[in-house]
Amino acid sequence: MEQIDILMATYNGEKYLREQIESILNQTYKNIRLIISDDCSTDKTREIIKEYEKKDKRIISYFQEKNLGYVKNFNFLLTKVENPIYMLSDQDDIWLPIKVEHTYNFMRKTNADLVFTDLTVVDENENIINDSFNNLMKLTKKINKTIETYKLAYLYNCVTGCTIMSKKEKLKDILDIPTNSKHIFHDHWIALAISINGNVKYLPESLIKYRQHGDNQVGAKHTIQKFKTIEEIRNHFINVKLGIFETYVQNPKIFTEKLRKQNEKAYNYYKMLSKKKNINFKNWLIFYKLYKNESFKYFIENFLILNMPCFVKIIMRVKKK
Repeated sequence: MEQIDILMATYNGEKYLREQIESILNQTYKNIRLIISDDCSTDKTREIIKEYEKKDKRIISYFQEKNLGYVKNFNFLLTKVENPIYMLSDQDDIWLPIKVEHTYNFMRKTNADLVFTDLTVVDENENIINDSFNNLMKLTKKINKTIETYKLAYLYNCVTGCTIMSKKEKLKDILDIPTNSKHIFHDHWIALAISINGNVKYLPESLIKYRQHGDNQVGAKHTIQKFKTIEEIRNHFINVKLGIFETYVQNPKIFTEKLRKQNEKAYNYYKMLSKKKNINFKNWLIFYKLYKNESFKYFIENFLILNMPCFVKIIMRVKKK
């Protein structure tokens, strides 16, 4: 039974940290190392980590001298991986006792370079909000449709970081994780790099209680809900894609030559759209190439919002009457 490195990034996580550490230490798969990097916490997080490190030799801790942010903190942790397989962990969830064992067995069975799973969404008191995070976020169909392709994490990410188990040998394609855009996180980049250059598999089991609470840095809430006008929604869509494709263009090493050219065209397309206000007739082919495998509804909604927002406004006015 080979040893597995579990990487946990912490920051002011004292409220739920004990429960999460306990859930990892009490896995049915015992041969693990829990590597924790604390990002300058100002609460009792560091004291809790040191307490557990004294009690269990499987824990290794690092305490950052200046705040990195969670993407760079995970990047730091990835450089500390020594074993052939690693996993990622948040500080406030609860792992089911079988999480490591089931994921590991599935990885060996499928010979995957990366495995990710589903999650059960719970509130701060562990009351179930939804049995399936991927169903809640409407990701399941996309996952099943794109699991064998780069499209799994190309336009938007379908892989939740705390469910990932992956192989150290693929880190050469991942490090260093780019920080060009606030819209690309560590899990997005890891999933994208391996979906292009490796074998990604999905285990549709909910093996984590994914806790949603007021202090989450990244959670299950829809950002789009805070926007009230078509202009706001459109600007958000464009800015997200500009950030994503600019990052792709500036970090070309993981992409094939064909995708590099597509990334440049996509970046220029969204840059052009940012200067348009009402209607666009240019470069519709690149939109088609990017979105052709999405659902028909998703394709049409995005096409109209991005290229013909004036028509969307008219439709919305008619619906209100």
